[in-house]
Amino acid sequence: MRRVLMALALTVLAPALSHAQSAADLARGATDTKRVLNYGMGYNLQRFSPLTQIDKQTVKRLVPVWNYSYDDNRAEESQPLVYNGVLYVTTHAATMAVDAKTGKQIWKTKVEYPPETPRIVCCGIINRGAAIYEGKLFRTTLDANVIALDMKDGKELWRSNAIDWKTGYSQTVAPLVADGVVITGISGAEYGIRGFIDGWDPATGKHLWRTYTTAAPGEPGGDTWQGDTWQRGGGSTWITGSYDPEQNTVFWGTGNAGSWNSNTRKGDNLYTCAVLALDPKTGKIKWHFQFSPNDFYDYDSVAEMVLADINVNGQPTKALMNANRNGFFYVLDRSNGKLLAANQYGKTVTWADGVDERTGRPVDSDVTKKLRDTEQTVEVWPGAMGSKNWSPMSFNPRTGLAYANTLNFGMKYTPTRETYRAGATYWGADIEWVWPQGPRGYLKAIDPLTGKSKWEAPSDIPRFSGVLSTAGGVVFTGKLTGELEAFDADTGEKLWQFQTGSGIEGQPITWEQDGVQYVAVSVGIGGVYAIFSGDERLASVPAGGSLWVFAMQK
Repeated sequence: MRRVLMALALTVLAPALSHAQSAADLARGATDTKRVLNYGMGYNLQRFSPLTQIDKQTVKRLVPVWNYSYDDNRAEESQPLVYNGVLYVTTHAATMAVDAKTGKQIWKTKVEYPPETPRIVCCGIINRGAAIYEGKLFRTTLDANVIALDMKDGKELWRSNAIDWKTGYSQTVAPLVADGVVITGISGAEYGIRGFIDGWDPATGKHLWRTYTTAAPGEPGGDTWQGDTWQRGGGSTWITGSYDPEQNTVFWGTGNAGSWNSNTRKGDNLYTCAVLALDPKTGKIKWHFQFSPNDFYDYDSVAEMVLADINVNGQPTKALMNANRNGFFYVLDRSNGKLLAANQYGKTVTWADGVDERTGRPVDSDVTKKLRDTEQTVEVWPGAMGSKNWSPMSFNPRTGLAYANTLNFGMKYTPTRETYRAGATYWGADIEWVWPQGPRGYLKAIDPLTGKSKWEAPSDIPRFSGVLSTAGGVVFTGKLTGELEAFDADTGEKLWQFQTGSGIEGQPITWEQDGVQYVAVSVGIGGVYAIFSGDERLASVPAGGSLWVFAMQK
């Protein structure tokens, strides 16, 4: 009888024990084919899967397995996580657990917002995903709270406020758990905020540390700001960082300075438009690299900092890669921040003539020199959305190529002089888009060390979806007109597509369960291009957020 009772007790405890995700589990996330434990499908943010069941031949057999409605008409940019047969996904308004094989909802926890919470934030009312650790699911909210939920039932375990949203702050970022700390960023550079990165205790929600991205007087970098401009200097941190457990270092990108008119804030404006290498326990900055000092054009550098071990000049190198919004593809030594390569990957770049290999600083073009000297209207490429926006790229270590959705349009740019008011927009420029003759975007297979493309897949309306690559030789991404697409990783040939019914800005993932490889993506149009481009071709694309899951037809 005692053995029976013990067996029953273990059976009851099994579900709880199964939720004991450890630091070791998260560190193995990039090679765990049965689960998706990390934003970016691994701490390295490579968004690469070693799975091969879906390959260049079999991808044509992909069919929908199920579709789950978010009951939401906003933009959907969230990346799902997968743990023990359950998909965990977020919208701005809810967190959901869904059975990965059937699509049936297990639980749904709504985010309760105060009535006065703003309904317009830059750029879109969205959420990009969650993090998991030791049975808890962590997410952020538009009113700048960090929340921990019980993964079993969705009940709220703790809630911590980062800052008063009424002063222009918001949160859309997926948290990162590194070295036992929940790390989050902040949004709001166009509202004159002072950006930061926070560390939280995962068990209690206690605030552990804060690292500001605009340096104050007396701090390292404080002399790179004019007067008190650092107090409203921007530097948002709204995209999740990467993490190297071996070096115990987090790499987090920072956004543009505020306001956009950099003549009102003379100096390099550290640490905006940069990558920070941080100690996850303390938030201390180990090193930094600034991509666009004294940025005029909203070329923020929040986008993914991808980690990979690659050969540079014949030497194995622990590298960090970034397809920067400013049109240049950077490769850094992630142990010390040394620049290894910086080459143009954007189709048209006129704001700079290149990057100085010795200093790492961009070389201002005549266009930028004129703007700094006169503050008169100029035409500059890329536009404020960059040569690549937030949409995460993928790095395939087998091909050695980065696959990225790139943009190709410019802007007429006129600086303005803004008066700061807490909680109000603080732009500092008027812009008018300049469209090319032909495609506005390209999915590119990029050589990180040269910036050159092995192939390009054009799109008249630019793609804003994340990218996923696999060992099966397939690259997945999506279009704002609703098609989930699959391409040959070596040639760029389109192999398959499926019309989902609404625009895709989500982040595709893949995993294997019971011998079947699945692909999932969040669907729902919105976001920066849909809001600000005025592209009338998107008027016929219906709203409506949902989660699609695909597998091969037998």
